[in-house]
Formats: sequence, structure tokens, C-alpha cells
Amino acid sequence: MPKTFFITTAIDYTNSAPHIGHAYEKVLADVIARYHRLKGENVFFLTGVDQHGQKVQQSAEKQGVPPEQFVAGVTEQFIGLWDKLDVRYDGWAATTDPLHKKCVQGMLQRLFDQDQIYKDKQSGFYSVRQEQFLTDKERGPDGEFGPEWGQVEFREEENYYFKLERHKQWLLDLIDKRSRTEKPFVIPDFRETELRNAVERLSGDLCISRPKSRLSWGIELPFDRDYVNYVWFDALSNYISFAGYDPTV
Repeated sequence: MPKTFFITTAIDYTNSAPHIGHAYEKVLADVIARYHRLKGENVFFLTGVDQHGQKVQQSAEKQGVPPEQFVAGVTEQFIGLWDKLDVRYDGWAATTDPLHKKCVQGMLQRLFDQDQIYKDKQSGFYSVRQEQFLTDKERGPDGEFGPEWGQVEFREEENYYFKLERHKQWLLDLIDKRSRTEKPFVIPDFRETELRNAVERLSGDLCISRPKSRLSWGIELPFDRDYVNYVWFDALSNYISFAGYDPTV
């Protein structure tokens, strides 16, 4: 029976046209996929586009068109580039796809029902460019937020949070167990070390929503229609939603 080989890329943000960096990654992934096909393996090469978010909404507003129309145009530019470069992907991950929406909402509802998601109020300094609240860890030696954060403003907002903190030790134990007893799932070794260090730095829970009053272009939370899901359970779940994951099973 042929070995299965699943390869993915980052999905590209559709707030602007594709550039050489996008092409570089996709061509490399295509080369790897072709190599494994030549070995007779059952290959699934997934790539696509991240179509939701505040930057997309703002870009559409600047052009005076609905977000749906804006992302459709940018998406066609990406598809056209991959056709021109003969990038032979097997699956196309577009985050406005109904299949993806169903998967995302299914995961969110399941976690909400399991008391893994809660609502809370947050106040603090917010990076408009990076679309996230900042902590003192992001301040430079001079006590200021660096230019990489762009415009920073003070905000108070109520949102939904995923209880990430409660899973931190489980993640660390899983990484350590796999390293000792099984074939590592992160290679090369230094990337596994980077992953472990990143998990160790986790602090607090993860904000997963934005109020529609501020951001309407996103996947609606199944348990609160006044909010849309923020990037973590949308863009990052494409790797399983388009591979056939069913959150109801």
C-alpha cells in the first residue's frame, strides 16, 4: 500500500496582491510534492488563501467594494500565479469555503460545550497593525512599543477566550514523551526545541473573537452572533478542515 504524504504551505493573506515571497514558498513545496509522487506515494499538497480579518475589511473599504468582492479578486491573482508557475496542488484552502466554515464553527461549538471557551473583558494597549493586545513583554528597553507594532492605542473590549493555559503542561509532556519514546513529530531537532520554548513562554488564555461592531468580516461564532471568530480557529485550522476533519466525530 502506498505511503501517504501530506504537505502544506502557509495560506496567503488576501489583503494585497501576491509577491515573490509567496511564489518562493509554493514552488519549494511543489518540488517536494513532485518528488514524493515520483516515489509512488499518495500525495496531498494543500495550499490556499486566508480571506478574513480586519486588514482585508479595511482594504475593501478603501476600494469601496464589499469584502467578498475584494477577496475574490485577490484570490484570482493568486490562482493565476500558481497556474503560471505550474504549481500542482491537490487541495485548495479558501477560508470562505462553506466546508471550512462548517468545520470551524463545529470546533468552536464543541469547545464551548466542553467549557473550554469563556467570555471576559480585556483592557490594555492594542496594536492596530498586528490586530492584538500587547503586554509589557512587547515593550523595548526604553519602555516603549517598537515600530513593528505600528499604531498602538488603549482599548477596553469584551471577547471570548480559549483556555489555553490549562493545556500548557499537557503540550510540554506530549513533546517530551514523543522525543523519548517515539519517532519525533517535529524535525529537525532544533525546531522541536523552538516549539518547546514557545510553549513554555505561553502565558494566559487565547483571545479568539472580535465584536462585529469592530470587525464584521469573519466566521460568526455559533454561540454568539454578535461576534466573529478571530484568526486562530479560522486560518490555522485550514490544515485539518480541508484534509477532511469532522469536529462532530
